[in-house]
Amino acid sequence: MLYDRILIKYGELSLKGRNKHTFLDTVLRTIKHKCINFQNLEYERFYDRLFIILNNEDPFEVIDRLQTVFGLHSFSLCTKCESNIESIKTLALDVVSTEIKNPTTFKVETNRAWKEIPKTSIEISQEIARHVLKNSPQLTVDVHKPEVTLKIDIRAEGTYIMTRDILGLGGLPVGTDGKGLLMMSGGIDSPVAGFLIQKRGVGLEVMHFASPPYTSDRSIQKVVDLTEKLTKYAPNSKIKLHIVPFTKLQKAIFDYCPKSYGITIMRRMMYRICEQYANSNNFPLIVNGENLGQVASQTMYSMYAINSVTSMPIIRPLVTMDKNEIIRIAEKIETYEISIRPFEDCCTIFVPENPVTKPDVHKCLEFEKNFDYEVLIKECLDNIETMEIVEGKAFNVVTEDSSCPINDLF
Repeated sequence: MLYDRILIKYGELSLKGRNKHTFLDTVLRTIKHKCINFQNLEYERFYDRLFIILNNEDPFEVIDRLQTVFGLHSFSLCTKCESNIESIKTLALDVVSTEIKNPTTFKVETNRAWKEIPKTSIEISQEIARHVLKNSPQLTVDVHKPEVTLKIDIRAEGTYIMTRDILGLGGLPVGTDGKGLLMMSGGIDSPVAGFLIQKRGVGLEVMHFASPPYTSDRSIQKVVDLTEKLTKYAPNSKIKLHIVPFTKLQKAIFDYCPKSYGITIMRRMMYRICEQYANSNNFPLIVNGENLGQVASQTMYSMYAINSVTSMPIIRPLVTMDKNEIIRIAEKIETYEISIRPFEDCCTIFVPENPVTKPDVHKCLEFEKNFDYEVLIKECLDNIETMEIVEGKAFNVVTEDSSCPINDLF
């Protein structure tokens, strides 16, 4: 194969200051983990670029794995020659012959980072273009809208030639900004929130509230499968999923509190549980898929009343998005079809007909005095079941007879 390496450009990481090396070390470790099955790859790192030397590995399979790594702006298939005009001309023609099968238009762009070569960037581009045209008379130059752009990057160690950039995920390497606890309902929104917060460098553990027998084993399986999709972007391809037995606490809420306040009180309890678990495990923030105004518990007034039980930062990556935007991302990360499986979670089974949209915090506090919720919260925390979900490995909660082994925990 003509192309012998992949050039990776960092994008946002290039803007980092003195701690830039920490980000670059993290992204390289993640790439090596994601590409662990390619035995022949070598890595060559420069200050602002990374080369993956293919050594006959399939470049497109490697690129598929790079598409799961946050922190990469783009990658390009490229090939290398010596930094002299004759070598560049020869290789440029080989690249054009490989890339262009039909009459088309092209242009040449040159970056002369190594100034020892005795021509300007424009002069080099013109000379290479003349050489290509002389040997490929079916081609024409179009400097405004070419179908193929031949990119030449001249450096001291050699010259790299490529024709196209493939966009990466961007963002920051997962794990460079600590770890957060994602509240996962099983709907469309929360896995998208998990994907987006990973893009900002935050690692994840996932918490799901289950209320058997009102929620089924298939509801839990949805969350397992959604979490597996998010492991694709985790640095070590693993995410811990914590299942909270919520039935007793949820029933107490609806036994002792007005139905219109049921969802508000329920969410306040969830935040209390998440905060206590996060604090005990050194997670500095909670993440969820709340979207402003989407449902009764997501009005500004509801968010204020619910949020008042915790001092921990609550990150809502979807807060300003409309549903179509969220669905597009869900489809891209392959969670949408899982999320729309018709199995209810604990947030949907006890929805009152007229939930309050402007709850009063003082009323919430009064209603919560009707029962000893702290004992029930402790019971939830003491009986959390944790699974380790691994990318590409099935974790089956639903058995052949549709019974759910995890139900025995509750």
